[in-house]
Amino acid sequence: MDVFKAVETYITKMVSSPSAVKVLLLDSHTTPVVSLTTTQSTLLSYQVYLIDRIDNRKRDKMAHMKCICFLRPTPETMDALAEELREPRYGEYYLYFSTILTKTAIERLAEADEYEVVREVQEFFADYAPLLPCLFSLNHVSTPTDSLYGSSPNTWNPAALERSVQGVLAVLLSLKKKPIIRYEKMSGMAKKLGGEILHRIQTEQTLFDFRLTQVPPVLLILDRRNDPVTPLLSQWTYQAMVHELLGIHNGRVDLSRVPDIRPELKDITLTLQTDPFFSHNHLATFGDLGMNLKTYVASYQSRSVSTASINSITDMKRFIEEYPEFQKLGGNVSKHVALVGELSRLVGRDSLMDVGEVEQGLASGSGADFKAVQVLVMNPSIQPFNKLRLVMLYALRYQKQAASNIATLISALQESGVSQEDAQLVYAVLNMAGADQRQDDLFSIENILAKGRSALKGLKGVENVYMQHRPHLSETLENLIKGRLKDTSYPFIENQKGVGPNSVLQKPQDVIVFMIGGTTYEEARIVSLINQELVGNGTGANPGTRILLGGTSVHNSSSYIAMIQSALANFPSSFTQPPTEIPAASSSGGAGPSLNVQLGGLNLSVGGIAGTGLYRSAGEGVSIQADGIRDGVKNLFGKVKQGVESIGLP
Repeated sequence: MDVFKAVETYITKMVSSPSAVKVLLLDSHTTPVVSLTTTQSTLLSYQVYLIDRIDNRKRDKMAHMKCICFLRPTPETMDALAEELREPRYGEYYLYFSTILTKTAIERLAEADEYEVVREVQEFFADYAPLLPCLFSLNHVSTPTDSLYGSSPNTWNPAALERSVQGVLAVLLSLKKKPIIRYEKMSGMAKKLGGEILHRIQTEQTLFDFRLTQVPPVLLILDRRNDPVTPLLSQWTYQAMVHELLGIHNGRVDLSRVPDIRPELKDITLTLQTDPFFSHNHLATFGDLGMNLKTYVASYQSRSVSTASINSITDMKRFIEEYPEFQKLGGNVSKHVALVGELSRLVGRDSLMDVGEVEQGLASGSGADFKAVQVLVMNPSIQPFNKLRLVMLYALRYQKQAASNIATLISALQESGVSQEDAQLVYAVLNMAGADQRQDDLFSIENILAKGRSALKGLKGVENVYMQHRPHLSETLENLIKGRLKDTSYPFIENQKGVGPNSVLQKPQDVIVFMIGGTTYEEARIVSLINQELVGNGTGANPGTRILLGGTSVHNSSSYIAMIQSALANFPSSFTQPPTEIPAASSSGGAGPSLNVQLGGLNLSVGGIAGTGLYRSAGEGVSIQADGIRDGVKNLFGKVKQGVESIGLP
């Protein structure tokens, strides 16, 4: 379940033969895939002396060289390849495609190969960007002409749907997994994608003829709209923070706008495979990062002192042998000092500590009211974009309780320098992912208690005031791993083999999560930590559950809001107006019980459409679910007390 190793294996197979001087031709899709998984020195070791783009028409003719093409078979790429084969610049061609090749495409290549220079055609399923061993992205960048969405937030743009189908299929094929598919019930897009993937799997049965496992892998398709909070938050761990404040694009970070930056540091690479310090600290909180960087710099300084003392031939020999590694260490130290220094500067300049504290209060339900948000919105030292994020979070948090306050904050945004077009995005977020659109209530009492239980039981809990929020994904995964993810909320795609009445209760060993609308590095961190914990709890016979996370993209707050903005071009104009309130009885949570207490195998339900009763369930432990903030905390604990007394517990 390591996507980096899967793609690296493909690249190694590709360039290892023939044993001759080679040129590697890529396209705009496969270039980042190769750059993320290998280095130029590695390619040179396989005699790849030239790397170029298939659409570069100014390449010289070198008939003595063999050509390896790694391409995604898009119409533009196939046109360029056909033209290349009609007038070949190299002696032989070895063609590798990142996704399933159609019969029509193969026939077209055969017609174009008039000089019979093609020696090999293969499918190597690396049609995704492996950002971490447990994280992949399809690198979809939303624009008004290439949006993820169709005419509504619940329909696909056909081109984006096809790209997502091919990307997920490539992940499954590269990992040799034939999963059962579940999806978030509220999402028509998730159901559509799951149905298309199942259809392709059934159509390409020979490709998916893998060894069966006792418990089949699970492909869980989620929708970003069910958790719009996570991508809007400031981040406080190294990798997520760099992506939020500077942007990580296929393992590269642009520092050209940093004041007084050295020329060699204007464009840096930041990948786990080539950077040991980043590999050890990409999940570290900002506080821990500072201490670790100090130790790293001290280590470099101690080595500098040792290299400065050259008193003998032996010292000179040692210096020559160690110099390349020492120079590499020095460059890496300089890179991270510059990077962390810039993060610190931006945090101070934009008052992100103040902003982050209020954000966490809104997201975690631990505080932050209207006045706290209003003070920051009117503060001239806060950047307009950060003000917009705060008001979006407040609107998502208090949509049902304080509609008039939301309107007041939107007016305050415009008074403080935010354009009317941007301020209306607050209503766009509510219309796309507000309380009436979400399957789960992120801010209800039961979810706050559930997050509290997760923090107490697993991982490291709440590390500081800036790390209180836990993505909704963590709770979903916990329920899935324990066989408690309800099929009423996360049903199976219909007509799947291997799905039976007990499939919900099975504890899967391999889980692939795909997030429509993009995932985040904060969620990737949760998956990494869960994987570490599950591996630690596993045995040789039962190694524990392995989780892989992917999405149409990996968001920071800027790209998430840009995705919403680009989608509005296809939506009705009403999406930038206050959402129409849905009566409570018909909303997603209106028909549920006002109290739900689970004690071991018993479930007490009070109120709701099903009435009051005591039922048997497959759950474990003790859990409490309530109707949300409407009843108030005091009323909730009063109901809990009555419920416990009514079933006569000692």
